[in-house]
Amino acid sequence: MEFGGKEAVEQVAGRTIFQMKEDFRQSVKERRLADAMRAKIVENVKITPQEVKAYFDKVPKDSLRFYETELTVGQIILFPKAGRDLEKFAIDELNDYKKQIESGKSFENYARLYSEDPGSKQNGGRYEINKNEKQWDPDFKNAAFRLKEGQVSSVVKSKFGYHIIQMVSRNGDDAVIRHILRIPEVTQTEIDQSKSKLDSIRSRLIAGTLSFGEAVDKYSEDEGSKFTAGLISGASGTTVTIDELDKDLVKDLNKLQVGEYSPPLSYTDPSGKKGVRLVVVQSKTEPHRENLKDDYNKIAQRAIEEKRNIAVEKWFKTKLPTYYVMVDPEYTACESIRNTFPNTAPKTAGQ
Repeated sequence: MEFGGKEAVEQVAGRTIFQMKEDFRQSVKERRLADAMRAKIVENVKITPQEVKAYFDKVPKDSLRFYETELTVGQIILFPKAGRDLEKFAIDELNDYKKQIESGKSFENYARLYSEDPGSKQNGGRYEINKNEKQWDPDFKNAAFRLKEGQVSSVVKSKFGYHIIQMVSRNGDDAVIRHILRIPEVTQTEIDQSKSKLDSIRSRLIAGTLSFGEAVDKYSEDEGSKFTAGLISGASGTTVTIDELDKDLVKDLNKLQVGEYSPPLSYTDPSGKKGVRLVVVQSKTEPHRENLKDDYNKIAQRAIEEKRNIAVEKWFKTKLPTYYVMVDPEYTACESIRNTFPNTAPKTAGQ
């Protein structure tokens, strides 16, 4: 949700950006202290297989969780590079847009018409960025923060393609910018070259002369899966359900046995970038009701979390009598608070 800039945010909140940042910093500090204290309380809490079984046996059979098919899927991705002629064409287009904008045309309108960034196209290429945020491409971010307000950059190359950037406004490390992205077109020739390279990698994997981890580290151009040894991540880590995968990939996986490498497959990533990938199903479970044999780790995690919570509650009960706690009159009628803090004193005016 956007409020229309820094001044509008301050008006809505009734506080300056600096004051809001200070409040946030204090709450983060308190949260970290609380987390550190909790970690210290539960650091020696362990759990045995017998306790896990006892925890599982307490769950009513009709309340046991049901798991859909879960998979561990590895991938090696190559992004074909556009030919020099098409790269030059994209650069020339951006230089022409820059010339038109500097002669009085609207950057916002040009971004809506020509940008290939789906995340900002309809918003006229607008982003709010901070100099210290890590998620931005460094070449893009550095080029943006070299600009003066109203200035349009020369063509900038990033991992996404080519851009021109306009600095709309800046306040210290915070800035509002607009950009136009052009992605040089990748032809079938470049796609076929990447497929040929992946096919050679696949042959070595099948022959056992190259491990999957080595192949990911050496060849994969997908930054996200490089940090997970090539595994696709989902809500629960590197074990994913069918609905977390794109439809084309699901169709390809249905043709594979566990441990089998796919042929090189063409695809388009969420940003519209064309790629070629090789995938392997490393593990697969069938839909089933939760049980100790197949789901021990998940059950054990819940069991130890329950044991930790009990340890924290016990710690609170032993420590609370040694503290003086004031409760705002608004909450003194709350039964839960009265039970937890039986010796609390209502907060009076002036306190």
